[in-house]
Amino acid sequence: MTHAMLKGSNVPLKAAAVRAVLRWAQGQGAPDVDASALLLGPDGRVRSDEDFVFYNQPRHPSGAVRLLGKKRDTEGLTDTIQTDLTGVEPGVGQILLVASADDVPFDQVRSLCVLLYDASAADAEPLAYFDIKPETGAETALICGELYRRGDGWKFRALGEGYSNGLKGLANDFGISVDDTEAAPAGTGQLPAATTASVVAATASVPAPPEVSAPLPPEQPVVHRPSYGYPLEPATQPAYGYPQPTAQPAYGYPQPETAAVPAPAYGYPPTAAPVPDPDFELPPQGPQFIGR
Repeated sequence: MTHAMLKGSNVPLKAAAVRAVLRWAQGQGAPDVDASALLLGPDGRVRSDEDFVFYNQPRHPSGAVRLLGKKRDTEGLTDTIQTDLTGVEPGVGQILLVASADDVPFDQVRSLCVLLYDASAADAEPLAYFDIKPETGAETALICGELYRRGDGWKFRALGEGYSNGLKGLANDFGISVDDTEAAPAGTGQLPAATTASVVAATASVPAPPEVSAPLPPEQPVVHRPSYGYPLEPATQPAYGYPQPTAQPAYGYPQPETAAVPAPAYGYPPTAAPVPDPDFELPPQGPQFIGR
């Protein structure tokens, strides 16, 4: 007998293992939907990132919860999670069954429902059926229902509680910290990676190494350009056309090596002094020059 469930209702489970089948209508433009499960401890939070079963981690280490994957049937598309209730660790008191879309609001997902089957009975009628109606339609992740302990047995409760910030926001509420630096798997795009907030250590910032500037070239002497036509000397430059005691060049011309030669006049080189000719005689003089 199949129990048609309303939001908030529950049903006891006698099966040792159950399959939760998430189903939605297919069609052109219909968004893809992913099933996932969170195993919660007594405090209502995951104990580690291993308690999050989804497309990137399809099997719990205990083997009690597994993601079986997607299929297509005559009524639509499905994604299934199987749980061995007898194999669930004693520290786990709840298992949330979650549906998420790829950042698409659930008002675009038609005929969404969850069907609960006895995993040991092939081709049997579902134990329970819950037609999920989002409250606002803006939700991008939904808690469809939960498996929870009651005494020595298990029950299933229909929930339909939504999150508008997707699977990431839902996971954060139950102790999962999502690492946005890793790329999500192609075709799923929901949750790139997950680590529990309790084991994510704050990493101290490492100071950047000091900048090392390139060595400066050796300092070069400052060269002062000489004035027009004069070499650079600490002594006073020659006056306009006159020689200096140190025989500095006059107005752009070099001086001879010897100091006996007179300095040149205004810009001309000096000439050697004439040597008297011993055989030189004066020409005959006129009567006006003859001595009386």
